[in-house]
Amino acid sequence: MSMKNRLGGHTNSYHTYSLEEALEGISAAGFKFVELGAVKGWTEHVPLDADGKTLAQIQRMLNKLALIPVSLSGHSDLTTEPGLEDGKKAIDLCEHLGIDLMNTAVGGHSSQHEDEAGFMGNIHQLADYAAERNIMIGLEIHGELTNTGKNAVAVIERINRPNVRVNYDTANCEFYGDVKAVDDLPNCIDMMVHCHLKDKGAEGRVWDFPAIGKGHVNFKKVLKVLKKGGYTGPLTVEIEFSG
Repeated sequence: MSMKNRLGGHTNSYHTYSLEEALEGISAAGFKFVELGAVKGWTEHVPLDADGKTLAQIQRMLNKLALIPVSLSGHSDLTTEPGLEDGKKAIDLCEHLGIDLMNTAVGGHSSQHEDEAGFMGNIHQLADYAAERNIMIGLEIHGELTNTGKNAVAVIERINRPNVRVNYDTANCEFYGDVKAVDDLPNCIDMMVHCHLKDKGAEGRVWDFPAIGKGHVNFKKVLKVLKKGGYTGPLTVEIEFSG
């Protein structure tokens, strides 16, 4: 892996812990960079409605541990009006915390049914809102419409906004799309702005995302593919265990 990729920890790995505990854990593991979780009803490490005082406290925590935030996980259900508003709030958080990339997904964290028309109606508003603030949006490999890199590229080409790109997830491609990351990555590497390094334990639709190296994702090959494809964006490690 070239030094160009910034490698971070994801606070979502500390889903049941406080933000302070998450950041301390990530720093203790040796990471210098971090992806912050701001997902309403899931991992609210950075509250979407955070006021200036709260944001200052978060900034101080980061400063104390010398952690630099590279991305914000701001998943909301973009097929709905409230989800679009939450997405804008997540963009505002990025602006206040000096983060230039917000990760999201079509139907948010838990949506089973994805209303494609609803999503297409809202994503342009969110993209324009982000573009005014010089912020990129990373659409995650997640759910149905963007379940593989190949399918995500098709969606992004239809969205047709220069600041909407792919946030690749090395386990979700298997969980949702039944493809291996090493085979699928070349389909979207030119469109990638972010990558979740996540391992996969059990086969298929089983929620089993263990520590890196404990599952069957071949990270040596994944990193080779990323390097060969010239990917220079951030990589963040995400562990979700067994739900």
